[in-house]
Amino acid sequence: MKTIVNSGVIVQAYNNNIVSIRMDGKEKILFSRGIGFGKKFGDKIKEGTEVEKIFVIEDQDNLRNFKQVVEKVDEDFLTMCERIIILISEELNEELDERIHIGLTDHLYYAIKRIKNNEIIDNPFLMEIKVLYQREYILAKKAAKILNNEMDIMIPDDEIGMIALHIHSARNSGNLSNTIKNAYLINMIIEYVEKKLKIKIDKNSLDYARFATHVRFAIRRMLVDSPVKNDFIREIKCKYRLSYSISKDVSKILEKRLEKNVSEDEIAYLAMHIERFRVSTIKNN
Repeated sequence: MKTIVNSGVIVQAYNNNIVSIRMDGKEKILFSRGIGFGKKFGDKIKEGTEVEKIFVIEDQDNLRNFKQVVEKVDEDFLTMCERIIILISEELNEELDERIHIGLTDHLYYAIKRIKNNEIIDNPFLMEIKVLYQREYILAKKAAKILNNEMDIMIPDDEIGMIALHIHSARNSGNLSNTIKNAYLINMIIEYVEKKLKIKIDKNSLDYARFATHVRFAIRRMLVDSPVKNDFIREIKCKYRLSYSISKDVSKILEKRLEKNVSEDEIAYLAMHIERFRVSTIKNN
């Protein structure tokens, strides 16, 4: 529980459990059972009031979008979504980007509609999500369990993967499009390596997990211009000629998509992972 330090004035009571107040020069969202009961514009929330969670939505566009989402969903559903967000924030011990109140609630609203209409989406990045965002995927499964318990609806793995993307996005400045782009890029690279080596990579394998994780962090290093050092470039070039050649092609894909240069050090590391795929295929055949 959190305690309101200064008194605030109600801007809007969304339902019995969620209100928006003006406090300390900011509009804040308070979540606590019964806090909005009988409340209206102008009423005061006294200092010392205990609430379950305080959210601050500072961006006016986000605040306006949040209010539009609130108008669309019913009270119980909104309360459940906010409880899910609180669970995620507390388990991660992190403050999440304010856009999660809009993005995740809106996504779950339409996801439930799709599932009820038997319109199941196909998530082409599900395996990438499970590998790259393991913690987020575990939390997404917990969210799915809450939805199942309270709405008696089963959330399929593909939808759980999408929930995980929203959670990851909320941990990284709320940029969902970049999260999806990175998953797409890794999937594209895997398909290219499979084509060049004429193999099918087992996405449940440790080699795949290592490769996908390495590419994820390689992308991050490139975006922030934080190069990695590899002291074995010459040996890798000589010993793993085919894998190094494929790795150079992969680097061109990354450069085109990210508009960043890929260092020889990074290419060599990618070649080592590609070589593992090649050797593993030979052993299994």
